[in-house]
Amino acid sequence: MAKTASVGIRIEPEFKEALEKAAKLDRRSVASYIEKLIADDLRRKGLIEE
Repeated sequence: MAKTASVGIRIEPEFKEALEKAAKLDRRSVASYIEKLIADDLRRKGLIEE
């Protein structure tokens, strides 16, 4: 199993609600959806490999 690190953030309630809806549409948990968003952005910027 891969090791993971946790990151705590505070967001506006309306962002959380939108994230929950977007994650559900993508059939993901909120944490998985956020990780995908971050990974996609880091790839686009060339900071991590495919």
